[in-house]
This record gives sequence, structure tokens and C-alpha cells, in this order.
Amino acid sequence: MIIANSKRHENIAEYLLYMWQVEDILRATNFDMTIIERNFIADDITGELRKQERDWWESLIMMMQAEGVKQKGHLQINKNVLIRLTDLHLQLLHSPKHPDYSAEFYRTLPFIVELRAKTPESEQVGELETCFNALYGVLMLKLQGREISPETQTAIAQISKFIGLLAAYYKKDEEEGLFDKL
Repeated sequence: MIIANSKRHENIAEYLLYMWQVEDILRATNFDMTIIERNFIADDITGELRKQERDWWESLIMMMQAEGVKQKGHLQINKNVLIRLTDLHLQLLHSPKHPDYSAEFYRTLPFIVELRAKTPESEQVGELETCFNALYGVLMLKLQGREISPETQTAIAQISKFIGLLAAYYKKDEEEGLFDKL
């Protein structure tokens, strides 16, 4: 909860990747709060803050069960973040005020197309989710100590740059509003 809240306000892309990791942690621990508390709630957190942290993990478990994503998939709260990012992405692409964003997207698009070509049609997702899947996949490979090919490193560098720009625009939109609200 503490890390998630911090990431949510500082970098929405890091927040979404973190939350996907939390979903996988819950699956890997078989939703066992004893394991979660022992391994993922800091020992120096006490009192009310510890209770809030524990409640947060428990609420995620209940949501995953209720939403039927115990085996795979993402919580609706995480899907909503991706929906909001997609809405902003489309606004930025169609805005003449943000040519830097469009240019960065079109530099990234060949990598997105290549990734989608490697994905079975039944598992294909939108452009942004494809980017996040790639970033998350490489994060998991790094955590496993596996080697990442130079081609993949090049693709991930460009995707990271693009998603970083989107995250920066998201933060600016949250703080200042980039577009007139109706």
C-alpha cells in the first residue's frame, strides 16, 4: 500500500507494473496472508499503519477472488489505469499541441507491431498493453537473472522512453489538466 500509493502519485507506469507484480505475488503465495505478512510487510511498520497495509493486501485478495483473476488476468482497478492511459494516449496522438508525443509513439510503433506479430491472435491486446506486457516480461526476466538479447534491449529502451513520456504527460494532466474538460 505504501509503495503503491507512492508510485501512483509519482509515476503511473511504475505503479501499474508494480500492481501487476503484486497480483503475481499473491498468486505465487497462493493468497496466504501469513506468507504475505512475513515477506512483504516491513517489520518496522507497526500499529495502525501495519493494519492498513495488511488490510490493503487482504482487499486485493478478495478483489482477485471476486473478479475471477486468481489464475491469470488483472484486477479491474489495474485495467482502469490502462483505460485512462489509453484515453490520454489517444488525446495526445490527436492533439496538434503535442507533436513530441506522436513522434515518440511512431518511433515505438514498429516494436509494438513486431511484438504483436509474435503474440497469438487470441491473446492480442491494445498497443499500450502490449508495451506494458513487454516491460513487465523483461522485468521478470531480469528478476530471474536471465539474459536479454540486444534486440530486446533496443526494443525495451524505446518502449520505456515512450511509456515514460506518457507517464509524464499523465502526471501533468493530473496536476494541471492538459485538455479542456467538458
